[in-house]
Amino acid sequence: MSRFFYGWRIVAVCLVAAVFANALGLFGAGVYLHVLVESKGWSTGAVSSSIALFYISSALLLVPVGGIIGRAGPQPVFAVGAAALAAGVAAVGQVTQPWQTYVVFVVMGIGWACLSMTAVATTLAPWFERHQGRAVSIASLGASVGGMVGAPILIAGIAWLGLPATTGISAATTLAVVPPLALLVMKRRPQDLGLLPDGAVDVHSVTSSTTQSWSRRSALRTVALRSVMLGFAIGMMMQIGFVTHQVTLLSPSLGAGGTSLTVSATAIAALLGRLVLARFADQMSARLTASVMMTLAAAALAMQALFPVPAVLILGSVLMGLTIGNVTTLAPIIVRREFGPESFGALYGVASCVIQLGMGLGPGFYGLLHDASGSYRVPFLLAAAADLVAALVVSAGAARAVSLQPRR
Repeated sequence: MSRFFYGWRIVAVCLVAAVFANALGLFGAGVYLHVLVESKGWSTGAVSSSIALFYISSALLLVPVGGIIGRAGPQPVFAVGAAALAAGVAAVGQVTQPWQTYVVFVVMGIGWACLSMTAVATTLAPWFERHQGRAVSIASLGASVGGMVGAPILIAGIAWLGLPATTGISAATTLAVVPPLALLVMKRRPQDLGLLPDGAVDVHSVTSSTTQSWSRRSALRTVALRSVMLGFAIGMMMQIGFVTHQVTLLSPSLGAGGTSLTVSATAIAALLGRLVLARFADQMSARLTASVMMTLAAAALAMQALFPVPAVLILGSVLMGLTIGNVTTLAPIIVRREFGPESFGALYGVASCVIQLGMGLGPGFYGLLHDASGSYRVPFLLAAAADLVAALVVSAGAARAVSLQPRR
């Protein structure tokens, strides 16, 4: 494979888009939650429930996002997504009433859908076969970089400039970087440039484990796909809930400085996890790895619930970081590997919709249980139990996936 294969430029743009999406969306949501609750006096449950709309609204858009990328290419989707994300982020700094946060996070959700892992994986699916796992894993490194720089920059910017100025600058930077890259660099498929997947020199060197297409109906009948949808929906629900509430959880014990460093350490752990996955993704069992990561997440959540002292909170956050990096990336790898490239956009659009609907319940799950119980002990213990269930569900689908045969 040529080192200059154009597909790696597509990977690079996806990585950059993921930096902004995760810095201002996924990891930024926790900062917005903390600042709005502290500065406005609004309840944690109310704000976290509005953040849930961020995930729910984007989940409902994932099916058409995959289809549009397949038909028209990723350029318009990524450009529109960046514009919506920027609009939502800028508006966060202007809200004066709790109901306005619901509108703001719906707009941000549109941006998240267009820049999500679903959009990234669907964009990369035509470009890689042998190196598909590596390409998706490398692109997802942007999520970890976004986590490392996003929360600290937002926290420092809000302390120095205030929320409106910080969100305004963040929005303008997003618009200046992501749309131009998407429109100038991204392409729909390698054949449009006279190339083959992986930079192969002839069609015989391109291998594919699946040569026919699956219809959505036939794929949804399989335990293999349903186990991915259910298992990752539960696992990601617990994960996103943790990320959203991490700043609020840590602040009383660690203060602003310690919280910022711990959030960064969480993102660094996610980056390290993704680096390992990028190196070995094409050689390892994606289902087994996902089950191990969900079990580790359960242990991290339980230890923070039972022993909420600074050292344990920091260690638990770092362990969660390792799972955040890998669980997010493994679902599309499993679907792409088990159902093939031709069906990926349509099938993972449906699967990711279900997964993200589960994710959308996470912030409210933690927030409402926190308000009802007066602490994070109960929601974290229940989340740990749910992660164990998710690990079992994902691993249970492995045996059924081996016998998959494509059909219409």
